[in-house]
Amino acid sequence: MSDFFQNGLITTLQRLGNRSIEELEYELQLFAKRRNMVLLLPALYSEFEGPAMPKIVEELKKISYLYRIVLSLDRANEEQFKRVKQIMSQIPTTVRIVWHDGPNMQKIYKEIQENNFDIGPQGKGRSVWMTLGYILSDANAYAIALHDCDIVNYTRELPARLFYPVVHPALDFEFSKGYYARYGEKLYGRVTRLYYTPLIRALKKMLGNYKFLEYLDSFRYALSGEFAFIRSLARGLRISPTWGLEVSMLSEVYQNTSVNRIAQVEVMENYEHKHQKMGKSPQEGLTKMAVDIAKALFRVLTQDGVVLSDSFFRSLLTTYLVEAQKAIEKYNALSLINGLEYDRHREISAVENFVTALKIAKDEFVENPIGIHMLPPWIRIRAAIPDISEKFISAVEADNE
Repeated sequence: MSDFFQNGLITTLQRLGNRSIEELEYELQLFAKRRNMVLLLPALYSEFEGPAMPKIVEELKKISYLYRIVLSLDRANEEQFKRVKQIMSQIPTTVRIVWHDGPNMQKIYKEIQENNFDIGPQGKGRSVWMTLGYILSDANAYAIALHDCDIVNYTRELPARLFYPVVHPALDFEFSKGYYARYGEKLYGRVTRLYYTPLIRALKKMLGNYKFLEYLDSFRYALSGEFAFIRSLARGLRISPTWGLEVSMLSEVYQNTSVNRIAQVEVMENYEHKHQKMGKSPQEGLTKMAVDIAKALFRVLTQDGVVLSDSFFRSLLTTYLVEAQKAIEKYNALSLINGLEYDRHREISAVENFVTALKIAKDEFVENPIGIHMLPPWIRIRAAIPDISEKFISAVEADNE
């Protein structure tokens, strides 16, 4: 059983007791009469050949309150797309597949680029952004939830708990962020435990009473890929095409709504998905993720008027190292009391790699403070291409016939 403690700037909705999923879904079916819910699933074709996606499809078959499921399918050829379409057709809910590699979607990509929009490199951020554009083309969509497709212990409780705060008529939330624990025989989530949180706390120590950093530190799992928001908020959000997607998303939400309308919700007790390796170079694995997260943070801080000098970065490195060492002591104690394995040497090695990532992020940021452009909000795209909604609908419907 979880705690009920409320700390930080945002509302925390813990998972208390064992409320049945049937009871939760019954309420969502009532809300669905006025508030249509769309589930966005970003997936690579390779995930349909792994252990997670078959389980997810089986769980989605049991859901009846959704208005639509939209699969954002990336890195799939025509034969693979047809196979995925056949698999998804087993779900009784209306399903649409946005096939990013298909000729119809490629025409839309090309037109957006011809209107001088930088759409960044291929990846999760860009595919989510494009799929969001398609979903927003339907004025009947009220709330949109997103979760990853590599969750091997997935249950349909996850989307139900994500949607609940933003569709309940007695609540006033515009954004909900999922959180959970990640452990097995040992603790997982090294980037969150040993990098993101110590880095945020190091920045707080250096910058003092800074509300934005307090906001970022309020999330129990800021790097989770599970969240939901209402349509009116989604229309104005920019999205990062890099590993900094989650941090940039939290920044955009902070800029576009009140912290009083943001909640984090415990979506499951333990989350199990593929574990990223540290990476042998700065361009792969957790090291690449750490570099992108730091650059996203630096960019947001400078946009808010914070001056990041050479002396600031030198102090940040040493302050981060102190905070990371504190985190190692805390997680060692947590592991011991719960009988989990804890390899201090491996944890210290991870922190050393993160220090290297922080140095790389600093150098790359100083050389190019703007970095890879954020993908623009869809209200801006629609101003430049007024009929983009119709083109989205035609392209996706043609692929899904």
